[in-house]
Amino acid sequence: MEIERSVSLLQYMEDEGLVPSGKEEIRRRNVIVKLKQIVFVWAKKIAYEHRLPKSCIRAASATIITYGSYGLGVHNHESDVDALCVGPGFATRAEDFFIVLRNMLENRPEVSEIYCVKDAKVPLIRFKFDGVSVDLPYAKIHGISVPEDVDVFNPFIFANMDEISWRSLSGVRANRSIFQLVPGIETYKSLLRCLKFWARRRGIYCNLFGFFGGVHLAVLVAVICQRHPDTWLSALVSIFFKTFAFWAWPTPVILFHDIVPTHYLHTEKSLMPIQLPCSLNEYCRSYITTSTFGRIREEFLRGHYMTKDVLSSNFDWKILFEPFSYAYHYARYFKIRLSSSDRNELRDWVGWVKCRLRSLLVKLEDLLGFCDPNPTEYVDATLQAPNTVFFWGLKISRSHKIDIDAIKKEFVKNINSGSERALGKIDLSVVKVSELHDMNPERTEACRWVSDGNGQRIPVASNYMAQEWRW
Repeated sequence: MEIERSVSLLQYMEDEGLVPSGKEEIRRRNVIVKLKQIVFVWAKKIAYEHRLPKSCIRAASATIITYGSYGLGVHNHESDVDALCVGPGFATRAEDFFIVLRNMLENRPEVSEIYCVKDAKVPLIRFKFDGVSVDLPYAKIHGISVPEDVDVFNPFIFANMDEISWRSLSGVRANRSIFQLVPGIETYKSLLRCLKFWARRRGIYCNLFGFFGGVHLAVLVAVICQRHPDTWLSALVSIFFKTFAFWAWPTPVILFHDIVPTHYLHTEKSLMPIQLPCSLNEYCRSYITTSTFGRIREEFLRGHYMTKDVLSSNFDWKILFEPFSYAYHYARYFKIRLSSSDRNELRDWVGWVKCRLRSLLVKLEDLLGFCDPNPTEYVDATLQAPNTVFFWGLKISRSHKIDIDAIKKEFVKNINSGSERALGKIDLSVVKVSELHDMNPERTEACRWVSDGNGQRIPVASNYMAQEWRW
């Protein structure tokens, strides 16, 4: 029966389009090959521009390392590619990466929608290459030549590395640590693919909104697979929900390198601390609040009760993955409408605001006790300007008084901090559920797209300032 349930789950994921086709895989591999060729030429170009000796120019090189969901092999046909550019020590980030390399990419006919995200925790260039979305951060090592198979754990290569390069490298190191520590990697991939889909459907997958990001789920799933090797996929789903539904938070979740200790040393101030698998002192960046913590735990409990009978003959996977119904759970919503006169400015505006939404969420929690920050993006068709709209679920009674003007004034002050000018307009209001129904019903992938006002979707700088790395 375990075999049958596991096979049915795999078939369900394939039917939902979670497994990319062979043609899509080839296209992504070709993109990586071309990017490696570009950065190899780029390294020699900037070595020449830096007037290095001819021997150094000949030796100069850079490479591309994939990570995140693509690096783990859990991407789908809509997923972007996280690709780290590792360059030589003489290649600067401000000039050589963000100007020279960007111009080289922009001049390629395969590249479109290119722009730089310079102020993020992990700065990067974002673009489409042959239609594939790519996020390209930069890390430099102390040396002239970067081997294609560079050892990301070599202490000599990465000694005295600058902080931004180290952060940029953490996604690659986390991926490779998981591959080293998790048995049955194919089962791990299937389980992670399944649970990422579940988290999106249930509205708890978006790090900037206080929920899980890809790295959080990647570690949680790795812990389950590490503790339960040689277990069938269907059983692992049930074990996952049972384990974390009753986890003694804030006890940290740790993917151990050897024997599981019985005592934990934890100083991370987080409601749901999850340690990075590549470091004993670093934890996954978390924006979880009291409200989102409660929502995540509710979903863990729901998953647990729904999968207790996973081996029964009448078990249906579709029930577990039913989308969370906001209209059923909330009668009032906090509406956030972002708009701009230009679609490109809207992209930057939404990205800029998103990375500061946590302060707004905490403010609403202080006033109302609870707020569910739905990551789904909607379009207000009544507004001609390009826009995107969010509806956050509220549990309020008539006795609750909300000073929208004061909330907006405080939040606008927050989002204008560090910005030379306002990139767009923001409108805040409390609305009834009927307005949610009136919005464009198209549900886009959390944190990835906005509307241009003409029925078209454009990519948004989803982790504009708070990006750790995306999976």
